[in-house]
Amino acid sequence: MSILFECEYEGERYAGFTRPVPGQELALYKVSPGQVQAAIIAEGGARAAVRALTREIAPVTVDGAAELRTLPPLLPTGGDTALVSGFMRTHKSKYEDEPTEATEFVAPNWFFKGFGGWLRMPDQTLTVPAKAVALIEEPEVALVYVNDDEGTPHYAGYTFANDLCDIGLHRQNPGWNPYCKLCDTSITPWLFLDEPPRTVTGTTVIERGGVAAWQGTFDCGADALYFKVQDMADNLFEYPALRRPGLVNYVLLGADEASFHDGFRIADGDRIKIDVKSHDVTLANPVRFGGTPGTE
Repeated sequence: MSILFECEYEGERYAGFTRPVPGQELALYKVSPGQVQAAIIAEGGARAAVRALTREIAPVTVDGAAELRTLPPLLPTGGDTALVSGFMRTHKSKYEDEPTEATEFVAPNWFFKGFGGWLRMPDQTLTVPAKAVALIEEPEVALVYVNDDEGTPHYAGYTFANDLCDIGLHRQNPGWNPYCKLCDTSITPWLFLDEPPRTVTGTTVIERGGVAAWQGTFDCGADALYFKVQDMADNLFEYPALRRPGLVNYVLLGADEASFHDGFRIADGDRIKIDVKSHDVTLANPVRFGGTPGTE
């Protein structure tokens, strides 16, 4: 699987195209803010952009264990020209019937999660309201799109996220769902340069006091969804608000049932570890009730 990531190294921004491995050499390519997004648009896709960037930029070689500050994939400087949003109730397991080719598309519910600058990286703290009713972790595929100067979205690739939210508040009143989503979202730095994955499987472990307090499996790939990914994306990008020039969109495809549905309740200080075994990716974050978002 081809990947792309961006990071800060010794105070400068770089792109890399293989995951760091301690003890192995890692090639980094110095880029300016927005350069990778521009290459994706100009070259007609992320794979072609990688080829162009590696031709044009001389690499810097570091050890895979070097101190790198990884960034959310393609996040613009400042993060205020990027949006995080997603779909609700997308899994087949939440419907009584099975979709067919003749099933008429009816758009699933959609929510706005926040600006791209609100995204948290692996190991960073996820801050939630001090009086959260009942949290739920949501392992999801996140599609990443970059808009050109005309506002046309260009698909760049996918990564994985934890759409942590207060499902208890939503259950009290579905109209409060916008409040329910005001919890930090974590995302992995690795952008996979392929079409949205058909199968994504893994295990979630919620640790309390350093030991596993709950464990379960998940599948958030396209084959597990009631809706076709392209239908959802096409409908979403009909809305001009998401087609602003230069905007980066992180679109979450939804999650299946998780710890809340098993009767477990996430507590202050718990650590949520999402192991996407199908893609060899781990996303782990501690949870804090109250406090200031964006601080450790």
